[in-house]
Amino acid sequence: MLTSLFTEDKDPMLQAFQALARELKITIHAGSLSIQNGDKVANRAFVISPSGDIAARYDKIHLFDVDLPNGETWRESNTFTGGTDAVVVDIPHAKLGVAICYDVRFPYLFRALADHGATILSAPACFTKQTGEAHWSVMQRARAIENGAFMISAAQAGLHEDGRETYGHSIIVDPWGRVLAEADDKPGIIMAEIKNEAVTEARNRIPALRHTRPTPVRVS
Repeated sequence: MLTSLFTEDKDPMLQAFQALARELKITIHAGSLSIQNGDKVANRAFVISPSGDIAARYDKIHLFDVDLPNGETWRESNTFTGGTDAVVVDIPHAKLGVAICYDVRFPYLFRALADHGATILSAPACFTKQTGEAHWSVMQRARAIENGAFMISAAQAGLHEDGRETYGHSIIVDPWGRVLAEADDKPGIIMAEIKNEAVTEARNRIPALRHTRPTPVRVS
């Protein structure tokens, strides 16, 4: 077990986020922290209220166990334990559906969040450069379009100490699939105006949430 890991109640970064939220009276979505969880690690996102309290926590459900064509191999399940429950949390003026990184490849998770009231969806990530260049933007836009929701996802960028290179391109997408703001492959800040009526408009124009039906499958 890495000595730099902490349990949730002792994690210094989480405590710093809580202090900052309290000081500035803002809501903070801490994309994810590595939290000691028994003999493994939880990849855990936190939503922190303006009072500094933890309003919601979410453990990443889908673990990234892949072999990429460029020779990269990742086995998150060797270190991390996957979560089991999706999370929607009330934040000022909206409901936030929380996901992390590889979760963005599983549309049913985001539909479940939207079905439970989420008007903003998020999948902060550490996408590899290879997969990010191919899929990051299109999947962010797809999840927004499918659910008539804003998609707001921060993303790590740059070359890391272990040699991996991540794609970056933090992004804000509106419910019609338009990119409102996007960063590049370097650290930075992006902002966009979020209008709740845009969610209502998109869901009225394309009422896919209302039209969803159970689909039995016959295999012949």
